[in-house]
Amino acid sequence: MILPIRAFGDPVLRKVSKDIDKDYPELQELIENMFDTMYSANGIGLAAPQIGLDIRLFVIDVSPLAEDEDYDDIKDELVDFKKVFINAKILEESGEEWKFNEGCLSIPDVREDVKRKSTIIIEYYDENFVKHTETFSDIRARVIQHEYDHIEGILFTDHLSALKKKLVKGKLTKITQGDVSISYKMRFPK
Repeated sequence: MILPIRAFGDPVLRKVSKDIDKDYPELQELIENMFDTMYSANGIGLAAPQIGLDIRLFVIDVSPLAEDEDYDDIKDELVDFKKVFINAKILEESGEEWKFNEGCLSIPDVREDVKRKSTIIIEYYDENFVKHTETFSDIRARVIQHEYDHIEGILFTDHLSALKKKLVKGKLTKITQGDVSISYKMRFPK
């Protein structure tokens, strides 16, 4: 089932999310719905706060990037990179910071360069509640960091300089007012 995506200005996007356990009600159905919602919006990541739940859960599928010639050198790593992250905790960020133009399903029509470290070590549970500690680099690390920020109540616009924040303020105001054209289900703040 495709769920409405919460828009910039919705208070749930600013909450630090809570851990869940393996008995969370209808968890597998929720995960499937999150993937369906993400795919219907042409996204590569979606966090539970974006659908109104303040729980530490996000999903990613970067396989569409395997078709992008910019990622030819890591194509094999991207092609099947579809994961569920539950109760994730980034243990370490390292490497050089690099800029990348990010966007967000909760902030449509806004894209800006964001600096992030190139490598992360993250601890998380998968959809079967098996615990993992893994290291990720490149675009995979970036997508994970972006979605992880959501469960920490952080949006990519928080990483912008004061000047960039001023430049996008008008667009963000329009989003909170529902004045945006999108092709997927959206729930605007009241």
